[in-house]
Amino acid sequence: KEDVQAYVKAMLNRDGSSSRFDSTLNFPPWPSLDFSQYGETELQPLSRIKKISGPNLHRNWVMIPHVTQYEQADVTDIEAFRKATNEKYREEGVKLTVLAFVIKACVAALKKYPEFNASLDATGENLILKHYYHIGFAADTVHGLVVPVVRDADKKGLLQIAREMAQLASLAREGKLNPSDMQGASFTITSLGGIGGTYFTPLINAPEVAIVGLSRIATQPVWDGQQFRPRLILPLSLSYDHRVIDGAQGVRFVTYLAEVLADMKETLL
Repeated sequence: KEDVQAYVKAMLNRDGSSSRFDSTLNFPPWPSLDFSQYGETELQPLSRIKKISGPNLHRNWVMIPHVTQYEQADVTDIEAFRKATNEKYREEGVKLTVLAFVIKACVAALKKYPEFNASLDATGENLILKHYYHIGFAADTVHGLVVPVVRDADKKGLLQIAREMAQLASLAREGKLNPSDMQGASFTITSLGGIGGTYFTPLINAPEVAIVGLSRIATQPVWDGQQFRPRLILPLSLSYDHRVIDGAQGVRFVTYLAEVLADMKETLL
C-alpha cells in the first residue's frame, strides 16, 4: 500500500506538461521479417512529406482520444447557387467549390461552439479559446497530403476564399508552399469527396481539438412530409478530442453545421 501511495505521489509531483502529455508505451518490438522468402519484393522510400507527417499522425492517434460523429448535410441549394455563381464569374476565372461554402459554414459553427476553436494548454488543465478563424484544408499532392491555411476566414467572402484556396492548392501541387502557409490553423477540413467514399475517421491535427471530413456528394431520396424528393447529400465526419468535447457537444456542432449548409443564405446575411 505504501509503495502504491509513494508512486502516485511521485507521479503527481512530476512536471505537469510531461505527466499530462508524455507517455511511455511499452509496445512489443516491431516484427522484422524477410519478406523476400515469400515472394518478390521492392523497396520504396517514403516521401519527405510522409516521413515528416507520419510521426505526428502516430502521436495524434495515440495521444488524443478520438471520437467521430457522422451527419448528412443537404447541399442542393448550395450546389445550384455555386453553379450559377461560377457561370456569372466565368470570365474572371473564379471557381467556387463546395469546400469554400463549408469553410464559411464551419466559421459559423465555431462561433456558436467556441470550444471547437481551441487548444489544450501544456498542462492539459486549461482550454485556450481562439478568437481568430484560420481554417486549414487538406490538399492532395503527388508527394502526400499538406494542409494550407486560409487565414481570417470569418472576414472574407466566398469568392475571396475560393481564390486563396486555388492559389494555395496550386502552390501545394508545385511544392512551393512556405511553412507559414501551413501554420496557425485553429480548425481543419479534409475532403475526399473528389475521390469517393461515404464516411471516414479523420485524424485530429494537434494542437487542434477537432476536424471535419467531407465525402462524396450523392443524390438521395429525402421525405419532405408528403413525398420523396431527390436531394444532394454531403456526408460529414467530425472527429473531436474527447478530453475537451463530449458526445453531446459533438452532435450539436455537426448537426448545426449541417443546418447551416442546408440554408447558407441566412448565414451569409
